[in-house]
Amino acid sequence: MPTPVNGQARFILQRIAQRVMREKGLEPQYSPAALAELAAIRAAADKTAGTRDLRPLLWCSIDNDDSRDLDQLSVAEALPDGSVKLLVAVADVAALLVQGSALDAHARENTTSVYTAAQNFPMLPEKLSTDLTSLNFGVDRLAVVVEMVFSPEAELRHSDVYEAQVHNRAKLAYNSVAAWLDGKGPMPAPLGAVPGLDANLRLQHRMAQRLRARRHMRGALSLQTIEARPVFVGDVLHDLQAEQSNVAKNLIEELMVAANGVTALYLTAHKFPSMRRVVRTPDRWDRIVELAAARHTELPPEPDGVALEQFLVAAQKEDPDYFPDLSLSVIKLLGAGEYVVEFPGGNAPGHFGLAVKDYAHSTAPNRRFPDLITQRLLKAALAGKPVPYANDELTALARHCTEQEDAAKKVERQVVKSAAALLLGSRIGEKFAATVTGVSDKGVYVRLTHPPVEGKLMAGFDGLQIGDRLRVQLVHTDVERGYIDLNRVG
Repeated sequence: MPTPVNGQARFILQRIAQRVMREKGLEPQYSPAALAELAAIRAAADKTAGTRDLRPLLWCSIDNDDSRDLDQLSVAEALPDGSVKLLVAVADVAALLVQGSALDAHARENTTSVYTAAQNFPMLPEKLSTDLTSLNFGVDRLAVVVEMVFSPEAELRHSDVYEAQVHNRAKLAYNSVAAWLDGKGPMPAPLGAVPGLDANLRLQHRMAQRLRARRHMRGALSLQTIEARPVFVGDVLHDLQAEQSNVAKNLIEELMVAANGVTALYLTAHKFPSMRRVVRTPDRWDRIVELAAARHTELPPEPDGVALEQFLVAAQKEDPDYFPDLSLSVIKLLGAGEYVVEFPGGNAPGHFGLAVKDYAHSTAPNRRFPDLITQRLLKAALAGKPVPYANDELTALARHCTEQEDAAKKVERQVVKSAAALLLGSRIGEKFAATVTGVSDKGVYVRLTHPPVEGKLMAGFDGLQIGDRLRVQLVHTDVERGYIDLNRVG
């Protein structure tokens, strides 16, 4: 039987989420002016004379089972010489959202949608993000299309960006598509309902695998993290389940990485600034070297993505159960990503983890403001218009987007921790296997193996480093603050 507190879990977590949103400088509600603007928007944007008609293509979306803000579609075409044309259609949010409007101001302030266990806080109201600017099944929508032609060896031969009208023929979900691609499940019904779509999706999958292999040869990192997702039965919190990657998620990731790279290059070729997503060369490489040495692998003294990737692949094969903990440790040591602006003639850092030099977030304008900025830059370049943002404004926005994205992640983590504290409140005194995930002046943090949540060590933390494994005992929880306090044992 659920405890009285757990029986109100959804309400409790909603209240916590709203409070933490405000504490972290994020606005959970839209202003009256923004809502008035929203009421005046009654239809999706119309096509213009230069809009291409790509509605007959076999477009489909692949996203989470419960996703309603569909930002991108994809389709492939096999060419006679063995090359493959990949098209990624990105929802044309800029066609409907006026720059400088009250709705735009809200999006500019939060800069991202925030997804928590009990309540979502979309960057744009659902009337837009899940309807009028979403690439929903069975409707015609405007999109910015990134066209890429790859050789059989996954080398980019040609690319282009243009505006088009598209039509989503199948709304698919990661887990069922992955099971089908792996031969472990039936063909999803929406996929089977569209003649030829199964072959098209398999072609996308094959090309994505080649793109992925090519990136990993250059040093892209094979990292596997476990994200805890609270599971409700009604309003009762039932469990925390781990979400993991799969081949369908990998497929979309590769297409998005490729499209984001082409977007950055397109803006550079047109002498436009671009907002890049970068992960700099890691400062704490020495600790990564120590982690590898503890597993009998010697890494070079200077950061080397190829060598690190070889170590990660071997480590996953040797100990797959521990690999998510190792991955999380490496991610923390690599450091956080950030947004920077590359102006014409500049040389912004690349993305160390993805092993790409040119990378602009562009494929999720319904839920990320940097992508909306990029879309406005693209549409201005396509139309031969001036850059729609001043240089100093772009620089300030890049910094603001980085800060707000960090704040949003803290909100999401806080709600997961509060949910975990709810679940674990009746288990004080129990012992758990854990891995050290953070060591700083604020304390030592560990992640439990199950449920996969982080807590703080209150005793026994001397000498611990990120990646160390240990046993801990639960001594205290605080639902409101999301605190899970632990002592080292054994």
